[in-house]
Amino acid sequence: MNLHTFVVHVENKPGVLTRVSGLIRRRGFNIESLTVGHAETEGVSRMTIVVSTDDFGARRVESNLYKLIDVLRVDDVTGRPAVTRDLALIKVTATRETRVEIMQLAEAYRARIVDVAPDSLIVEVTGAEEKVDSMVEVLQPYGVLELARTGRVTMARGALQQPEMTRDFEDVEASEDAAVSYSV
Repeated sequence: MNLHTFVVHVENKPGVLTRVSGLIRRRGFNIESLTVGHAETEGVSRMTIVVSTDDFGARRVESNLYKLIDVLRVDDVTGRPAVTRDLALIKVTATRETRVEIMQLAEAYRARIVDVAPDSLIVEVTGAEEKVDSMVEVLQPYGVLELARTGRVTMARGALQQPEMTRDFEDVEASEDAAVSYSV
């Protein structure tokens, strides 16, 4: 099993997130990471979905996503050159004695201190998932009070010409895998 990353463009309507995540769940796949936000096109949201599956399962996920009426485009960017980032806000206990140490650690990770309170700091770190994991691990001895993470956000590299966001079932049906049913 590998982690497969899908960038899914959907219509920005109520209930779309529930339908997308429900479809993946009903097919027996676990969503490892899911982020949603506005896309560059008005009325369109962009989802980055990371699913643990093999190549056959990834093709099933992609073809099943196209069955949803609100899905405009699905790109499996797993094998493509891409930029992937994760963001975390980490609230850590900070005493007078440890505050400078925590700030130096944040600087070493190219993280930012975004809030200072008398008894805590909030550190913002952005980067590869491993970098964020490492930052959390380094801050554990100081006392992590709260942690919020975005999950992966991925964008393919380069100025690739993307097709218009329309539901093109012919591309899905032309898949190499004839064992997958594409009926609606």
